[in-house]
Amino acid sequence: MANDQEKEAAAKASLRFVKDGQVVGLGTGSTAAYFIKLLGEQVKNGLRIRGIPTSVRSRELAMSLGIPVITLDDCQEIDVTVDGADEVDPQLRLIKGGGGALLREKIVASATRQMIVVADASKQVQKLGKFPLPVEVIRFAQALVAKRIAALGAEVQLRRDTAGNAYVTDENNHILDCRFGEMRDPDKLARELSQMPGVVEHGLFIGMASVALFARGSEIVELRK
Repeated sequence: MANDQEKEAAAKASLRFVKDGQVVGLGTGSTAAYFIKLLGEQVKNGLRIRGIPTSVRSRELAMSLGIPVITLDDCQEIDVTVDGADEVDPQLRLIKGGGGALLREKIVASATRQMIVVADASKQVQKLGKFPLPVEVIRFAQALVAKRIAALGAEVQLRRDTAGNAYVTDENNHILDCRFGEMRDPDKLARELSQMPGVVEHGLFIGMASVALFARGSEIVELRK
């Protein structure tokens, strides 16, 4: 319960970064869902924004709340994106993708002027790596990519859904959850994964976040680039 309250508090703190007339990236995950619900209330009260969701789930939630939804076909420049993270280090490097939307989340982040990360205090870490790194792969290359990532020192596991089947992303790919342990050089690992044929995208977000808002009890801790 306290964890949920912190998520909602962080989401509420991010609303001050959203201005009338903006295009807003709508993240995916439990904390981002709080933001979308709070944003829906603001829209109901007259705030004029257009949202670009990072997943089918976020799009459906936004539409149910009356938030005008567009796509990157309509607009390729996003003013601000509010999204959660699975881990955030002091340099604002992130691990994302626990909710399975890392590909669209990274595309939206790359088109965003200001990315605001919202999270409860447990997501703030000194070193990335306790949370398994999600890597989205095309199915044809799945076994090959898993072998190559394991050779980098990770324990690799195919993500499965609640029925025990391979988890399928919005773009019809699979996800490998890769346990590297504490990462000594996330930047180097990100480059190595990006160069690996068959990897669609990975959950290391480097140099993308502008501000991180952590809720610690009733206090909001702000971390800037």
